[in-house]
Amino acid sequence: MTTLNTILLQSQGGGWSGMLMIVAMIVIFYFFMIRPQSQKQKQIKKSREAMQAGDKVVSAGGIHGKIKSIDHAAGTLVVEIAPGVQITMDIASIYPAGQQENAEKK
Repeated sequence: MTTLNTILLQSQGGGWSGMLMIVAMIVIFYFFMIRPQSQKQKQIKKSREAMQAGDKVVSAGGIHGKIKSIDHAAGTLVVEIAPGVQITMDIASIYPAGQQENAEKK
């Protein structure tokens, strides 16, 4: 009877250690993958909301220009890239001119 109890206790302990390892992996995954990504998204959203007409921007493709108008509902902005030359761009692909170096490093 004691050997049966010993076997049962060992198998129950193994279950708890396995469960503990799974929880530890989830916590590690959260702190190294999910949390930094959500913080980065918040920062990008904040910088997009701070954009206004007259700001200089650089597209992800390297086009430099000045914002003429912003349509937050459509997610686009009109950028003047040369005198009299305006293009419409997606807000998701725009960086404020000072943040271009940071975006290229990532």
